Amino acid sequence: MLDPDRGLSLTIARVVQRLQGSSLHSQLERQARVSLHKPEIKLESLKEDIKDFLKTSGWEKKLQNAVSFPCHPAAPPEHIKEPLAYMRKAQGSWEKRILKSLNSMCTELNIPLAQKRPVNEQKELLNKWNEMGTDEPDLSLFRPVYAPKDFLEVLMNLRNPNYENGEQPSFRNHLGLIQVPLKVKDIPELKEDFSELGLNIGQLGIDDSAQVPPELFENEHVRVGQKVLAEQDSAAAQQYVRQGCPTALRADLWALILNISNQPEDILYYEQLKSNVIQHDLLVDSLIYKDVKLTASNDDYYFVFEDYLYQVCNCFLVRKLNYNSFILSVAPLCFLYHEPSKLYQIFREMYVRFFFRLHSISSHPSGIVSLCLLFETLLQTHLPQLFYHLREIGAQPLRISFKWMVRAFSGYLATDQLLLLWDRILGYNSLEILAGNRITFTKHMKSAVLADLSTLKVMPLLQIFLFATVT
Repeated sequence: MLDPDRGLSLTIARVVQRLQGSSLHSQLERQARVSLHKPEIKLESLKEDIKDFLKTSGWEKKLQNAVSFPCHPAAPPEHIKEPLAYMRKAQGSWEKRILKSLNSMCTELNIPLAQKRPVNEQKELLNKWNEMGTDEPDLSLFRPVYAPKDFLEVLMNLRNPNYENGEQPSFRNHLGLIQVPLKVKDIPELKEDFSELGLNIGQLGIDDSAQVPPELFENEHVRVGQKVLAEQDSAAAQQYVRQGCPTALRADLWALILNISNQPEDILYYEQLKSNVIQHDLLVDSLIYKDVKLTASNDDYYFVFEDYLYQVCNCFLVRKLNYNSFILSVAPLCFLYHEPSKLYQIFREMYVRFFFRLHSISSHPSGIVSLCLLFETLLQTHLPQLFYHLREIGAQPLRISFKWMVRAFSGYLATDQLLLLWDRILGYNSLEILAGNRITFTKHMKSAVLADLSTLKVMPLLQIFLFATVT
């Protein structure tokens, strides 16, 4: 058993390591130098004076907002990412498959994976940086690196090599496509973890708020949200958004939760990424362009943000030669943030906290494997008639809903509903609500988008099958 003092020391070391190199660290370092010249800071009481300074200057709150404990600092690096060896092996194979696809495309098209742009092309790109959507290059020979159904096939073939499926009693009766024995939550556990979504608690964006009239709840909710913003408390903001964000406060509340302040050094970093994009021509630039044209440019909500999407996605991928399609993870954020550098920071934080789990193989509760298993388990357990009917007609439920989840419902829900759903992802620091949202376990607890079966208009395919089952 780890000694408590050693555990605390390791945690402190992990926090310091996490903060080093961040903009917050450099700001705090500058402020510390300035404070040393203040007359109230004395050498004989330096420690206590520094503590008082942190409290009175607001830095204590900023540090609290920035600190998190994602994993144990003593764990080996490979286990920090994924503890199960067969999952790590599967993810490694998937990454190699993507890279092989990229290399094959380079060979077929006789183009390099990356190259430096000629000076004249750099100048041209810089001049049209805010109008990149006006270009119409011929990208007909570029193909998608993979489709959601390809990724689903990989997940369906996952197996734990240590035993056969039938050896675990709790897994014997699972008839879904995912055949790995991971622990997922049942309805009572979900009700406990998502207690703020109970039927007796008001929800912004839901018309059936119990006990309190919707207009009174909204007015009070806005007042509380303004107070949370005034106090700049990240933990309080995270708790607050579990009941939904008022539209006017959402951008600031999300930035507070994600600890994004868009300081001068953050803007400078974005400009450096932009410079790298202008100087280097990557294969993924063309893939981004084609992805935007095939998705956001044809979307009634997102087509106006085409230039923003090129800018942010190119900057995000400039240091990567790998590629995952995430255009529709950026697009909804364009409604909230209109400054490219801040839009980039918000998306980067959303991706590294949440969305990357939808495109990688792991045993994490918010990972795509666990979410698929949670969806199938809940559906088989609580809506068995629907589950078996879909299987009988050759329409496996997960094949229908998988593409909704890997995009976190972006492109499938109206933007106002989508942002309400993402409020809860941020509030609970979890993607598990995506799985429950997809099968409407709101017969037991209320979600941001689906209050009862009558609102299945946002999920037309499942509504058809539900209707077929009932009739």
